[in-house]
Amino acid sequence: MGILIAAVSGFAGGIFFRSLFYFGWEPAAFVLILAALFGGAMLFAEPRRAYSLAAAFLLCVAFGMARSAVADTPAPEAFLRDLRHRVSYEGVVVSDPDVREKSQRIAIEVRSGESVAGMLAVMPLSADVRVGDRVRVNGTLSLPQAFETENGRTFRYDKYLQARGIRFLISFGSIYTVERAPWYSVSAALARVKHSFLDGLDRALPMPAAALAGGIVIGGKAGLGPKLTGAFTRSGLVQIIVLSGYNVMIVAEWVMAFLALLLLPRRLQFFAGGAALLLFVGIAGISATAVRAAIMALIALYARATGRSYAASRALLVAVLLMLIWNPLYLAFDPGFGLSVAATAGIIWLAPIIERMMDFVNPSSDEGLTKSKHGFWKNAVATTLAAQIAVLPLLVYNIGLLSLVALPANLLVNTFVPLAMAFSAIAGVVGMTIGTFFPPVATIAGFPALVLMRYFIFIAQKAAELPFAAFALPPFPFWLVIIGYAALIAASKRFSTTLQFKFAKKAST
Repeated sequence: MGILIAAVSGFAGGIFFRSLFYFGWEPAAFVLILAALFGGAMLFAEPRRAYSLAAAFLLCVAFGMARSAVADTPAPEAFLRDLRHRVSYEGVVVSDPDVREKSQRIAIEVRSGESVAGMLAVMPLSADVRVGDRVRVNGTLSLPQAFETENGRTFRYDKYLQARGIRFLISFGSIYTVERAPWYSVSAALARVKHSFLDGLDRALPMPAAALAGGIVIGGKAGLGPKLTGAFTRSGLVQIIVLSGYNVMIVAEWVMAFLALLLLPRRLQFFAGGAALLLFVGIAGISATAVRAAIMALIALYARATGRSYAASRALLVAVLLMLIWNPLYLAFDPGFGLSVAATAGIIWLAPIIERMMDFVNPSSDEGLTKSKHGFWKNAVATTLAAQIAVLPLLVYNIGLLSLVALPANLLVNTFVPLAMAFSAIAGVVGMTIGTFFPPVATIAGFPALVLMRYFIFIAQKAAELPFAAFALPPFPFWLVIIGYAALIAASKRFSTTLQFKFAKKAST
């Protein structure tokens, strides 16, 4: 475990350092020399384990710097010549259009000779294009720029889009379909399933409950409106209306439970469960948080199929390492990825400490039923509290908004999210099948989901309306975030050691 932590932390550290300070090969070469020195010291001096961990850490730091440098490529020269000019390109729509209140953003892959570039077309709502369509887009070509948010933070919008393969913007123009997506396009088929499901929710539920149900199941805030979205943000509940790792893990647990009931061979469970997870992520939309959770779930399925033990901490580290090797830009320029990793780390390492603290303060009854009830609520409280504490430094740094009602609001909502996902999924499926011919059936099927959606909206609105529910913080340097997490890790270790001593002392008496 120690070597894995050293490797992941070193690789991530090298990427992060190179992302903040652009430099050549010299620092990486210097770090490699240090790694060689520690590696040599490992052969002749004690403690050898410390020297080996230091050598592995520094070696991975150098690799992280190199990987970040490789990913930081300039935009294709073939398109740079057209900057600030009216252009007309033909390309393919590569992801579902992001529909906003007054416009939609359409990701397109454009090819010019040997050069290929991702472009984001900001177009009117009237444009009717779909995933996989070949389109003709006209407009003014520009490079995305960093901008200052309402809270005084600088958002690297250019790097945020680059992490998604987008290098240019096209705006003030038009777009039309040249050729619809071919029948064999997998991405187009998955997008059609997604929109059929959302249409089914529209038949089963009124707005904005249908939009909220769609956000809970497959992510997305379209249809909620700025006022309701602001209420979820201010109350600290915005994570339930975007596709997060939590959604994917819930689906993974359902898949594993269902496959266990079918009594399928373990290896068949792995392939069937993996296919189901990939299908869900493909339908909902591939994001860094969803991919991270899917990798962890696939590791869990593989462990079950091969009869091996599953360690969530190792799975998280492996998932982070694989994702940063694939796309190092996720680390510094995708806030969702960092928040997802922090929340998962909090649940893995911090939640057990909080549970033990709750056990020490208020021991559960020995009666089976009472203990089971206490255990369920204790786990829910510990998980929610751990996730909220773990993401707090990074969340405040990114959005500059500290929600004082986030913890109670999440305690009131998070317990019901799996149930809400299940009822919303049923409503959507019934709405897209039977509801097409018999709308009243869809309305009946959607009633349980409607109750939960209205409950979530009620909690978000009332929490956001409370005096001093949230307040903006001035911008602060990132090194304070690092200090915050260092203090959290130190406090966690101290509490863990103290609780172990107290429980041991209590057991001996």
